[in-house]
Amino acid sequence: MPNRTPLYEEHVKLNGTIVDFAGWELPVQYTRLIEEHEATRERAGLFDICHMGEFDVKGNNAFEFLQSVLSRDLSALKPGRCMYSTMLNERGGCVDDLFVYMKALDSFMLVVNAANIKKDFDWLEAAARGRGVSLADRSGDTAKLDLQGPQAAAIMRSLCSADLPSRFGFIAADVAGVETLVSRTGYTGEDGFELYCESSRAVALWRAIIEAGSPLGLLPCGLGARDTLRLEAAYSLYGHELSDDISPVEAGLRFAVSATKDYTGSDVIKKQLAKGAPRQSVAFALVERGVPRDGCEVVVSGSPAGRVTSGTFSPTLKKGIGLALLNSPAASIGDSVSVIIRNRPYAAEIVARPFIAYRGGSK
Repeated sequence: MPNRTPLYEEHVKLNGTIVDFAGWELPVQYTRLIEEHEATRERAGLFDICHMGEFDVKGNNAFEFLQSVLSRDLSALKPGRCMYSTMLNERGGCVDDLFVYMKALDSFMLVVNAANIKKDFDWLEAAARGRGVSLADRSGDTAKLDLQGPQAAAIMRSLCSADLPSRFGFIAADVAGVETLVSRTGYTGEDGFELYCESSRAVALWRAIIEAGSPLGLLPCGLGARDTLRLEAAYSLYGHELSDDISPVEAGLRFAVSATKDYTGSDVIKKQLAKGAPRQSVAFALVERGVPRDGCEVVVSGSPAGRVTSGTFSPTLKKGIGLALLNSPAASIGDSVSVIIRNRPYAAEIVARPFIAYRGGSK
């Protein structure tokens, strides 16, 4: 039976269309996907992300341990800051992509994908044996709400007891009477916040944000808008742009891997950085009306070159867009390609990523 987040009954009351996502019953939309997408781009959107996983990593050796299993160099972290990274297998494939939060020099939180919670925790436990660190899975006790959009900061200021953090910063604060970890991060390409609290307090926090945000045009948003927003920002989705068999270099995430430190999978990654990866992730936009979908074949110069990993209709750009994994070297920005949709080739152009540049502020 699918899992339910602490906010399930709130979604039912709001007439959300519930679907099974990674074993969780979550709303795909409440009204219309485009309406929710536009609300987040223009005003504010509130998302239930309670299905995500949260792990504590603690101990005197916690930093050194994470340096050895995460691809990003964590040296720039300090307490109150977080960063995106990937966690790799020995082949350089991606076990998961995640955010790492430094709470203290010996205390970290990892935020991982819902479908990978058990896999990730088992993998980390195996890697941590004898390393002098303690691991705890806090996923069941932790709720996560995402407040995103140009009005997100104004809404948070009306509810938060403390000054808001800058981008990639986080604080512990009282938000509408709920003890909350407030992180200036998100998955939409807009300014916004990811809010962590005890699961038992999720409903109170959700209701308070909706009450404060409604006069500013906030809408509750489902998984459908979350996907179109993240794709416009060209953010990777695990199981699509990343997997156990796709490296972060192939996925276009060179910023998330170190070329100097040693970590699990680093031998493969360093070779790909130096000599090139066998595949490359590219962004494309259709030049005729159509909607690309995951799995559509991409043809370059008359030959099959790879497949779409994520595709959709962009509500902002009013055209079909997508990311594709192609054999290297396959295509460069400005090149014309064809995307096969329902057995018909659609003309497309390789474009720079992201489709929509980050439009958030820092204060």
